[in-house]
Amino acid sequence: MLARKGLLPDGFLLTRLAEDSAQPSRIRPKSQRARFITKSGSCNVAHKNIREQGRFLQDVFTTMVDLKWQHSLLIFTSAFLCSWMLFAMVWWLLAFAHGDLEPRDPSEPGPIPCVTAIHSFTSAFLFSIEVQVTIGFGGRMVTEECPLAITVLIIQNILGLIINAVMLGCVFMKTAQANRRAETLIFSRNAVIAPRNGRPTFMFRVGDLRKSMIISATIQLQVIRRTVTAEGEVIPVCQLDIQVENPLRSNGIFLVSPLIISHTIERGSPLYEVSAQSLATEDLEIIVILEGVVETTGITMQARTSYTPEEILWGRRFVSIMTEEDGRYSVDYSKFGNTVPVRMPSLSAKELDQTRGVQDGGPHEGKPQGWGLVRAGRGGYRRGGRASEDTAARPWYATPPEKEKAEDEKEKKGQKKMVKLEEIGREIEEETQEDMSD
Repeated sequence: MLARKGLLPDGFLLTRLAEDSAQPSRIRPKSQRARFITKSGSCNVAHKNIREQGRFLQDVFTTMVDLKWQHSLLIFTSAFLCSWMLFAMVWWLLAFAHGDLEPRDPSEPGPIPCVTAIHSFTSAFLFSIEVQVTIGFGGRMVTEECPLAITVLIIQNILGLIINAVMLGCVFMKTAQANRRAETLIFSRNAVIAPRNGRPTFMFRVGDLRKSMIISATIQLQVIRRTVTAEGEVIPVCQLDIQVENPLRSNGIFLVSPLIISHTIERGSPLYEVSAQSLATEDLEIIVILEGVVETTGITMQARTSYTPEEILWGRRFVSIMTEEDGRYSVDYSKFGNTVPVRMPSLSAKELDQTRGVQDGGPHEGKPQGWGLVRAGRGGYRRGGRASEDTAARPWYATPPEKEKAEDEKEKKGQKKMVKLEEIGREIEEETQEDMSD
């Protein structure tokens, strides 16, 4: 659909088809795995046996907006036809009660009718349409003979304005819904797990096809899996948040070009014990939620997708799609979902940590890191760190324990104490003038 509208090149679809045919299918032969969020972002949950259906009528406007277009148009058309027919019956009854429907000789003057030129129900129906839609052909009009007819005219005009306002509001909200902007936000069909900076990392790609920006864009990852508690209680939907790799410690992104969103699999991650062999049998679903404000309309939008274990590729990474041409960056969307294999062990992150000597409850677990200034050459210092194993971290300017003991011994013997002051770039030594024995 996007290719027919000119938003995506034809090569993008051809590449995607070739990619899907080249990759092995991991779909279970017995039955398709159920998922909460479809690839298009819609909720895949069926609500059944709802007894309190009247709650939907308490919020009629939201119910009308949530309906499909064919249902909304059917309701609007029915509302107009019913109101026209109802007031046509009222106008016909007024004419019948006033005697306007009786045949008269056109040459003889008669009583003034309530509404001129009404001779049957058909003419009353036409007059009802003219009043509510304010057409006013000029052949039929209300006279001052019947005050009740004037009251009916006012009521029909007010009711017609209410129907028009509700219809226009529903049409505007349906056309300006937040999920309409999400149609031009695309996610990679598959997610990958590949090493990055020496750690296994879960990654996927997201891009925006429009030039207008998404203001204050944030992205959130959640893992939905079935868990069993220690008491044997089965929790079918257990939601766990996944931290997005961001130096700012936030989920905010600047979606000026397609980005690769990553999550480092480490201790505390829901994917910490997932390996290449156990990935196919895992009962989990990773949901991606992208939120932001549309720059042109100011409406808050949300785009969603999800990844099941069959859609997560182990030992692959995304290819680069951005190049610099003529002083600006160019994005090739035909390679948006392309991946290449990389060397990666099939072990889980936990097994990799165990092979590297990072055991649970090891000697270095939970030890604070002492940071200070370390001498980095002639007269200078550099910032460095040291692992504090048995003692608490000491500041860089603190006197070593050995010197403290030596000074204490000198003080007891009555000797003069040397105070050494260190500054960055130079050293100053001065001798105290007062005798410690005094």
